[in-house]
Amino acid sequence: MPRHAFPTLHEAAAALAAGRVTAEALVEEALARIADPVGEGARAFVKVHADSARAAAAAQDRLRRAGRAPSRFAGLPVTVKDLFDEAGEVTRAGSVALHGASPAPRSAPVVERLERSGFVILGRTNMTEFAFSGLGVNPHYGTPKSPWERGIGHLPGGSSSGAGVAAADGMGFGGLGSDTGGSCRIPAALCGVVGWKPTARRVPLAGALPLSFSLDSIGPLARSVADCAVLDAVISGEGEEAPAALPLAGVRLGRLRNYVEEGTEPAVAQAFEAALRQLEAAGARIEDMTIPELDTLPSVNGTGGFAASEAWTWHETLIAAQRDAYDPRILKRILRGERMSAADYIRLLAARREMIAAAAARTAGFDAVVCPTVPLRPPMIAAVEAEADYNRINLLLLRNTSVANFLDRCAISVPCHAPGEAPVGLMLMGEAMGDSRLFALSRAVEEALG
Repeated sequence: MPRHAFPTLHEAAAALAAGRVTAEALVEEALARIADPVGEGARAFVKVHADSARAAAAAQDRLRRAGRAPSRFAGLPVTVKDLFDEAGEVTRAGSVALHGASPAPRSAPVVERLERSGFVILGRTNMTEFAFSGLGVNPHYGTPKSPWERGIGHLPGGSSSGAGVAAADGMGFGGLGSDTGGSCRIPAALCGVVGWKPTARRVPLAGALPLSFSLDSIGPLARSVADCAVLDAVISGEGEEAPAALPLAGVRLGRLRNYVEEGTEPAVAQAFEAALRQLEAAGARIEDMTIPELDTLPSVNGTGGFAASEAWTWHETLIAAQRDAYDPRILKRILRGERMSAADYIRLLAARREMIAAAAARTAGFDAVVCPTVPLRPPMIAAVEAEADYNRINLLLLRNTSVANFLDRCAISVPCHAPGEAPVGLMLMGEAMGDSRLFALSRAVEEALG
């Protein structure tokens, strides 16, 4: 599949500055792709803001002509995942259980920051119900298909499924997602785009319907590392500039050899190995390393983990009123939290602290840790109809990415497949609060992978 069938945020910004295109034209192109009956717009979005997007684009064009555009990206259309508050909209989080909820009185800070920079919100993207799965399946609003062999129908990845499909299909220049165990990076890997998970504390979580307040983070999906860096800078309040690429010569990358490799499909392993050779040719030093403590993660999370326990605290009242409205597979995962004791939760907190400290010592000498983002090519949607397969494939897709959330680090998925092949993501994991450096390194990795 092609890497970049549509322009990037930076390419479109340059065209706007040069007067070769208008924001109104870019919004109309995006809306046409969303409305295309043979496309995925009807499943990638749960609501399209066509009228307000057109009005916002026209306003930004007028500001640009007057020399008053709030940023060089003003007028560019982006998307917002259905779990973020937008003033006047009901935040449904991919569910029908919240249909009767009151509209949000104000937008989430991350949405407000995008709008203050002049970005145009196209609409609300589909997601796994309540963000509690890495597959991207949604029985209420439909499951958008990965761009890979679309006629067959492959999973888009979740939970930010619509955001990944929209970015890949040119329905905007990127979008806001959330990442609790991989929900930005998994759809990025399965849709052939870039997905970013920041160090969680950098980006405000207010106005985002929670899954796990210990693990939730907010990040963008887009068609390039630089585009993700710009969107991250805006939503974090740090500006609008992407860090320059870091030279790869002498960069030390730790290839994680334990926990993340079992069950990797041959096609994924081949694409990943080829990518590592390209990075070595560009001057990077790649060394095998392990974090043995990760092997205990399944037992550490055996009683349900942070996601189940913390989701249960939010959902308990809603489940009592709307149990039958939930996807049964999501409901079952949330209900695991009902059985967790205070002692279970305290032990989980302690185990996380210990693992963060142990991992920090093991990775201190590396510029980043690398592994495949997910061990599978996009599975067929039909392959997860049986509950046992749903659970098995979901655990595999979440396994590698969830490491960064548990360790409270930043991480990114960058496409590493050859044109025409199934999408494969290469994940780089940095240190906590090492976001700027990881972006700079990831830009160089992206360039080296071509």
